[in-house]
Amino acid sequence: MPTFSSNPLNAPTYSKIFRKHPALFGVPFVLIIVGASFGLQQFTQTRYDLHAQKVTALSKEQALGLTQNRKKFDIREEYFKLSAAAAEEWEPKRIERPKGLPEWGVPPPEPP
Repeated sequence: MPTFSSNPLNAPTYSKIFRKHPALFGVPFVLIIVGASFGLQQFTQTRYDLHAQKVTALSKEQALGLTQNRKKFDIREEYFKLSAAAAEEWEPKRIERPKGLPEWGVPPPEPP
């Protein structure tokens, strides 16, 4: 007995239509993708609106005067503060050398 034939006797009609016109399968798929894109647009717009509300809430706090009491930042002043603090607290200190190592240079060669 031969194997199953590639042409079934009772093939569904939609199968024949899709084989004859493959665009009938692709067009609804593309429409769903485009429609979902427009649907998701509403969710992303909501996200950006909430972010904008947070930013405006912060500017309301600034309007209350929280930034008025701040001191102006001057990079030169900070540089001089840090350089003066570093010079006052720094002290040169020698470390102990291992035994047999001279003060300067490489150790002398050992006798054979």
